[in-house]
Amino acid sequence: MTRYIVQRLILLFFVLLGISVITFTMMHLVPGTPADVMLGEHATDEKVARFRKAYGLDDPILIQYLRYLSKIARGDFGRSVRTNFLVTEELAQRLPATVELTLGAMFVACLIGIPAGILAAYHHNSFFDLITMIGSLIGVSMPVFWLGLVLSYIFGFRLHLLPPSARLTVGVELPTITEVYNLRAIFTGSFGNKIIALSDFLSNFYIFTALVTGNPEAFIDALKHLILPSLALGTIPMANIARMTRSSLLEVLGQDYIRTARAKGLSERVVILVHALKNAFLPIITVIGLLLGGLLSGAILTETIFSWPGMGRLIVDRVLARDYPAVQGGVMVTALLFVCINLLVDVSYAYLDPRIRYE
Repeated sequence: MTRYIVQRLILLFFVLLGISVITFTMMHLVPGTPADVMLGEHATDEKVARFRKAYGLDDPILIQYLRYLSKIARGDFGRSVRTNFLVTEELAQRLPATVELTLGAMFVACLIGIPAGILAAYHHNSFFDLITMIGSLIGVSMPVFWLGLVLSYIFGFRLHLLPPSARLTVGVELPTITEVYNLRAIFTGSFGNKIIALSDFLSNFYIFTALVTGNPEAFIDALKHLILPSLALGTIPMANIARMTRSSLLEVLGQDYIRTARAKGLSERVVILVHALKNAFLPIITVIGLLLGGLLSGAILTETIFSWPGMGRLIVDRVLARDYPAVQGGVMVTALLFVCINLLVDVSYAYLDPRIRYE
């Protein structure tokens, strides 16, 4: 197992290296430059030259890439061309929103998809099975942006049951963990600054922060804001998980050891939940892992519709502004999360099925 993990980490390095090359190249192939966007069409050649020199854009493309590579090796994504803030700080503010939305969507998808798949497999070729498969087909085919607009209109604007946008209602206060527990007075020095930076990063997870700081009003409000975008984003994963659960469980239910378990007089509930579902979970875990990584990188439409301040909106806005450091940093962080999730899924195989060994 250790050798397998080391091999995957080495491959992870080359994957990220390839992604950095592709991202860097694609950004420089996009028509227009940061100088054109930031200075406008009527900027003088002198201003453009000064801008390009300030951000190192007048250097050869290879020199720019090597400089960029040396910075990200140290965890430094540079400064945003648009805001002049550190890209790491902007990503630290936006990443928790995307992670929170992704986990919410996956929770909804698993909460509905797995039980629906189990019941469809148990009642194979029944009316419920037919309805489940039709619902899954509709869920896979339904555009996220259309569903998001429909949910927002019905539950937000017509019924006024759930907020249609943003992460918190205006006027609802959510102090950071640092402020509530006065961590700046407790932790000082370089180590204290790291603790405070971590606390500020965790404070961007609104639901977690509301729980830790004992703020029930903010917790309920943040949870309400999360429901609609989670439903919109989780529809396609829900359908895929239901279909995979059904097909995987049907295959396992036909095995000899399942017939033996039934012959022993075990209840159908024990046969399915204890004996069959554990072995059927391997392909389900694979699908969940892939979908989770896809949700992290594909929540752009959902974040745009619900005005969710996440990574997707950040990357889209900065592509339009030709903000090279912000786009490259956002893509690299997303790719790192995607690959790490896949690694965790692969490692979990050995614990779910003892027959699988990587060494």
